[in-house]
Amino acid sequence: MSSIAHTDADAGGVASGVSGGSAPQDAPVLSRRLMAAGMLGNVLEWYDFAVYGFLASIFARNFFPETSPTAAMLSVFGVFAASFLMRPLGSVLFGHIGDRLGRRAALMSSAALMSISTFCVGLLPTYETAGVLSAVLLLVLRLAQGLSVGGEYMTSAVFLAENAQMRWRGAVTSLVIVGCNGGMLLGSAVGALVSGLMSADDLAAWGWRIPFLLGCLLGGFALFLRRTVARDVKPVHRPTLPVVEAFRENGGDILRATLINIVLGIAYYLAFVYLATWLQQQEHFTPHVALELNAISMAVVMVGCLGFAALSDRIGRKPLIVGGFLCLAVFTWPLFLLLHSGSTGLALLGQLGFAVIVSIYGGPIAVALVEMFPRHTRCTAVGLSWNLGLGLGGGTAPMVAVLLVSLTGDAMAPAFYVIAGGIVAFLAALGLKETRGRPLD
Repeated sequence: MSSIAHTDADAGGVASGVSGGSAPQDAPVLSRRLMAAGMLGNVLEWYDFAVYGFLASIFARNFFPETSPTAAMLSVFGVFAASFLMRPLGSVLFGHIGDRLGRRAALMSSAALMSISTFCVGLLPTYETAGVLSAVLLLVLRLAQGLSVGGEYMTSAVFLAENAQMRWRGAVTSLVIVGCNGGMLLGSAVGALVSGLMSADDLAAWGWRIPFLLGCLLGGFALFLRRTVARDVKPVHRPTLPVVEAFRENGGDILRATLINIVLGIAYYLAFVYLATWLQQQEHFTPHVALELNAISMAVVMVGCLGFAALSDRIGRKPLIVGGFLCLAVFTWPLFLLLHSGSTGLALLGQLGFAVIVSIYGGPIAVALVEMFPRHTRCTAVGLSWNLGLGLGGGTAPMVAVLLVSLTGDAMAPAFYVIAGGIVAFLAALGLKETRGRPLD
C-alpha cells in the first residue's frame, strides 16, 4: 500500500470541494490520513458488532436469564438481528446527508452516533439490577448502532472511491473492508484477551463491559481524523429525495446488488460471528480457543480482501465475484466437515477456507457497488443495496442457524443454508456488468 498512500501527513492540504466523482489519473493519490479517516469508522463499528457476537452467551445470561438456554441465545441474536434491520433506515438517513450535504458530514455523524451508543452498552444495568428494562435498553442501543452502521460502511467506500486514482480504485476502496475485518479482528482479540485473563465468573459479572468502554477511544480518534480532513465531493442540490431518484433511475441494479449482498451477509456472519458460538456449543471448544481460531481467520480475510481487490484492478470485478460465490456453493460442505471434526487444527483449516472464499468476492464487492451508481444518488443507492442485503441476510443468519440446529438436531444444518445462498448469489452475479476502468461521472 505504500505506493498508493501519499507521503504528506495531512490530507487537508488537498483542496476541498472536489467536483467530480473520480480523481483524475494524474491527481495526487490519497494521503495516509485521508485513507485512515475513511477506514477507522468501520473499525469501530465492526469491533462493537464482533464483541457483541463473541460475548453472546454472556449477554444471554445477564439480560435474558429467565428463559431456557436456547431461548436466551435466540433472544440475544434476535437483538443482533433487530439492529441489522435498522441499517436500511440508516442508509436512507446518512445517504441523504452524504448526497445532499457532503460525504464528510455523513461520516462524522455516523461515527459520533456509534461512539456514544457503544460506550453506553458498557454502562448498561443487567437483568439482576433493572429487570426487563435492561433488555429494552440493550435493544434501543443496538438499534442506534444499526442505524449508524447503515450510514458508515458504504459512505466511507464512496468517499474513498471518489478520491482514488482509477488504477488503484479497487484496492483503495477495499480499505473499508480491511477496516471492518480489522474491527472484527480487534474485537475477537480483545474478547480472547479478556476471557483469557479473567475467570468465567468475573467475565460474566463485569469483565464483558471492558471491550465496549474501550470502544470510545476508537471513536474519538476516527472523529478527530474526519474533522481535520478537508477533501470532499461537492454536494449535489436537487429537488427530489435521493432515495426516490435512486429507485427511479437504478431500481434494477439496487435489487440485484441487494440479492448478492443477502448471501454475502449470510456467509460472513455465519463464518465469523456465529461459528465462534457454534464451536463452543457443538464442538465444546473453550471460548478462548474459539476466539483465537476466529482471530486468525479474520486476519486472513483482512489481507485477502485487500489482495483480491487489488487483483480486480487488473482483471476486473465480475470474474472474482462470480468465482467467489461458486466456490462458496461448492466448498461449504467440506469446510463444515472440517469444522465438525472435533480437531482444533482441522477446525482452523475450515475457518481459513471460509476466509479465503469470502476474500475472493468480498474484496472487490465494495468498489463494484460504488461503480454501479451515479454520483447524485451514490451514497443512497450503494448504502441501500448493501444494508438491505446485510440486514436481511447477515443480521438474521446467526438466529436462523440456531433455529436450524435446534429443529433438526443436526449440527451441520447451517451448511445447507450457506450452500443454497451461494447458488443464488452465483446466478445473480452472472448478470453483473464489468465496471473496472469505468470513470465515476
